[in-house]
Amino acid sequence: MRILDVLVLASALLAGNTLSAQSWVIGPFVRPSEAPVIQPNTFYYFTDPITQEKTFWDAGHAFNPAATIAPNGDVAVVFRAEGTSGKDEIGGHTSRLGLATSKDGLFFTIGGAPVLYPQNDDQKSKEFPGGVEDPRIVVGPDGTYVMAYTQWARDRGEYTVGIATSKNLEDWTKWGPAFGNAKNAKYDNLHYKSAGILTELHNGRLQAVRLHGKYWMYWGEGHIHLATSTDLIHWTPVLDTKTGLPQVVMSARAGHFDSGFPEVGPPPVLTKKGIVLIYNGKNSAAGKPGTQQGSLATDAAAPKDVSTEKTAGADEFAGDANIRPGAYSVGEALFSASDPGKLLDRTEHPVLTPVWPYERNGQYASGATFAEGLVPYKGQWLLYYGAADSVIGVASTELR
Repeated sequence: MRILDVLVLASALLAGNTLSAQSWVIGPFVRPSEAPVIQPNTFYYFTDPITQEKTFWDAGHAFNPAATIAPNGDVAVVFRAEGTSGKDEIGGHTSRLGLATSKDGLFFTIGGAPVLYPQNDDQKSKEFPGGVEDPRIVVGPDGTYVMAYTQWARDRGEYTVGIATSKNLEDWTKWGPAFGNAKNAKYDNLHYKSAGILTELHNGRLQAVRLHGKYWMYWGEGHIHLATSTDLIHWTPVLDTKTGLPQVVMSARAGHFDSGFPEVGPPPVLTKKGIVLIYNGKNSAAGKPGTQQGSLATDAAAPKDVSTEKTAGADEFAGDANIRPGAYSVGEALFSASDPGKLLDRTEHPVLTPVWPYERNGQYASGATFAEGLVPYKGQWLLYYGAADSVIGVASTELR
């Protein structure tokens, strides 16, 4: 290992030790394996229903995974897979979602065909040719799996969060954009790609939970916002009473791992201390002096005009000098259970940051540990993450 890598590893371990002062955190996390747990393969193919072509859907990259407990009790990971067709650049391939299962959380069996993908259905215009990406999964009170995922219409440069449901993790029903019901038509042009539904630990699984009579969802990148629902399918943004825009509950910080912007990670968890949101922070690449954290109110005049969520306020701050510019690390934030929009605390240092070569070298050249899947299993929390937009890793901590 190079000297620089040793220093980065030492810095990451030191940051983890400082978390003991924050008793609300789920981490710190350690890697039970120093290698990816899921990688792309060149063997599986299926016939694409739109192009009618034989497609090696998982040959290019496998990353950004959701995680849950399968009906039979195994760990189940639903992950973003890319083939090798299209442009050789991030976002240039068609993304589909595959399913992998494991008895121990480390060694996985991958299904031979994707379980969610663009089809000739009523969501085709929102999902083709870019595809479906970056899932987060919760279990509903009746045992139904509810997935929030990104719909990517690459040719139009449009993206949104779609909702899908399943009883078995293999057969999914698409419901369209989370904010797409007629009542909220004014949000049809709102660009957002990350969303996690509030859960609590229930009978060994993370199950969607009502708080104050409603389900809650943290969503967004650039700034993080809130939404509520009565059925887990149709969602309404929580608005700022002063601006009429989606309420901002968390933004970037100067000099920290999330100085570029924060982005929602796995579904948040309701604990005795409050709501713990594990999130992904992009380190700023600007190197500029720190300024006050941004507000969505300065980004647009009305919700329908907000089309720059990903980059709003990004790279305005000086970053963390111990982390690569542009790298994605994982942090944790604590919100009030009595007021889910009230940020109480967040970690000064990441709980997971790119250290190993597979996390620092890949499709995303700056390096990434991008978490989307959190699952309780055999006395541990297992956190699944995309490594450099190329493979999937796992980290664990004691379930307490």
